[in-house]
Amino acid sequence: MKTALLDLLEQKYLHELSITEVTKEADCNRVTFYSHYRDLNALLEAIVADHLDGLTAHFRKSFEGRERFSSTDVERHLPIFEYIYQNQFIFSLIIKGEVLPGSQNLFCESLMRVSTIELKLEEETDIEIPTLNYFVTYGSLGFFLYWINQNFSTPPEAMAEKLAVLHGKMYGGAIVL
Repeated sequence: MKTALLDLLEQKYLHELSITEVTKEADCNRVTFYSHYRDLNALLEAIVADHLDGLTAHFRKSFEGRERFSSTDVERHLPIFEYIYQNQFIFSLIIKGEVLPGSQNLFCESLMRVSTIELKLEEETDIEIPTLNYFVTYGSLGFFLYWINQNFSTPPEAMAEKLAVLHGKMYGGAIVL
């Protein structure tokens, strides 16, 4: 059903779709649909949750096996860009926030949850860590939105390099907890 909904969303807006269309595309019946989801929004929320879980796994992969990293390490940013690039359509929906209200916040909150719990800045800062965390994460949202609006024309590696430069201007590095 998830694949069916995503396939149909490439052709129509969510409000133009019916549960019947999705179940037909998924080769299942309405009873099966309603045994899992209350409506199409709930199905879309499940799709978004799956992809945000994947994104956070790739975020964790970016510092896996490290004790520390520099904010300018391109390798730290690259797994996130690669995952979004591999899932361009759904991340366009999530980051633009036009189909599922609040999806931009879900995107940012999922990244902030990982960095808040699993990372700590190396250096002292005059700015409280939660403030810096919000600034960096929501600033990155704008960066990802720019990339989407450019139709992902810049390769993930180049985008990771650009974000590394920007992050390097804000903080030096972090310790993995």
